[in-house]
Amino acid sequence: MQNLPGFRDFYPDDCARRNYILSAWREVARRYGFVEYDGPVLEPIELYEKKSGGELLGQLFDFYDKGQRHVAMRPEMTPTLARMVAAREKDFKKPLKWFCCAQFFRYEKQQRGRLREFFQFNADIIGESSSAADAELIALAVDILRELGFTERDFLVRLSSRDVWASFLAEKRTGFTSGELDQLLASIDKAEKQGDDAVDKQLQGLGVSMAEVRRWAGDWREKIFNASSLAGSVPLTHFHELLHTHLKPRGLLRYVDVDFSIVRGLDYYTGIVFEVFDRGKKNRALAGGGRYDELLSLMSDGKVAMPALGFGMGDVVLGNLIDDTPSAKAKMDAWIAQRQAADLFVVIAKEEQRSEALNLVQHLREGGLRVDFPLTPAKVGKQFQTAEQLGAQLAVVVGDEWPKVSIKTLATRAEEQIPHTELADWLRNRQKTP
Repeated sequence: MQNLPGFRDFYPDDCARRNYILSAWREVARRYGFVEYDGPVLEPIELYEKKSGGELLGQLFDFYDKGQRHVAMRPEMTPTLARMVAAREKDFKKPLKWFCCAQFFRYEKQQRGRLREFFQFNADIIGESSSAADAELIALAVDILRELGFTERDFLVRLSSRDVWASFLAEKRTGFTSGELDQLLASIDKAEKQGDDAVDKQLQGLGVSMAEVRRWAGDWREKIFNASSLAGSVPLTHFHELLHTHLKPRGLLRYVDVDFSIVRGLDYYTGIVFEVFDRGKKNRALAGGGRYDELLSLMSDGKVAMPALGFGMGDVVLGNLIDDTPSAKAKMDAWIAQRQAADLFVVIAKEEQRSEALNLVQHLREGGLRVDFPLTPAKVGKQFQTAEQLGAQLAVVVGDEWPKVSIKTLATRAEEQIPHTELADWLRNRQKTP
């Protein structure tokens, strides 16, 4: 029987690849001072009906449980995070810097980089409105990708701002509604796939054209890199600070481009938004996120109001890009090779010495070593073959020479003999040798 379409079996090699990505996520997030959290896989469907975009609602794995509660398997983490923070925000010092490496589920069409079950890294900063927080998240996304072996030649962060588009619409229409802004953003979001002619028809009711949109976007892009043009524009000033005050000193501008066609599809985003793409354009977005300053207020019915921002990065598309990038693939393979099943294998060459061998195995394991041995009698040659298959560097032979053991380096076939009581010290000294 096969697994369900869009879901994965993680055989040991696949699990090692997944763990490599999760390890990089956790390592870099902690380097940035983020702490890990998690939430339930099942949530009431109302959590997503009120807080997420219409497209996402159509992708929910939802059902009625045995208590007749309408629930859904989590498709994303931001609504859960907002619910959790709203419930206990007084217990934590602000700003919160939280991350998770969680499993998500979406009933959507399968394609390259997109499955119905996936792992995703989420990082969020709660309680900070400055552009420094936006820069911190973008820097985190960049450094995770660099940790995985990618360079500026491999990926690009495309930055945009919903506030800038609100300024554009304000100049075109006095007293525009939030619905009109959503319509504008939705049309811009589709322009790359549908083309300008198709989007022009969608924009007729707003009295604007894609030609105007593109002209304004180009003008804004130039203004962001020219501080003298920013007077009176809060969104552009915020954008300029993000780039030049916070990202440029870190040396990260080479990873970033201003692209106002990026708007993000979920309704709860407010200000700065961004997506990360591979420069070869072979994959879907590697990561995406932005500000959602109003979501906590919505989640708590106005009781808790704090600025917030975050991004997500999925494992499926990352895995594809790693396979397509030789340097990143080599780095992953080296990481996996260092984490084989065993550091050493105890070869029981004489069954009469099994008790002594078991005592030795236990002693070495208690010392923190990864040690394996034959569970049942086997020929010595087969035991050495098993040791190599497990990736062990050393084989320790327990046999006729007991209480001495033979230590064999499997890569070079070099061998030496020492008393078994000295084995632990011998191994420690070997680890210290460069």
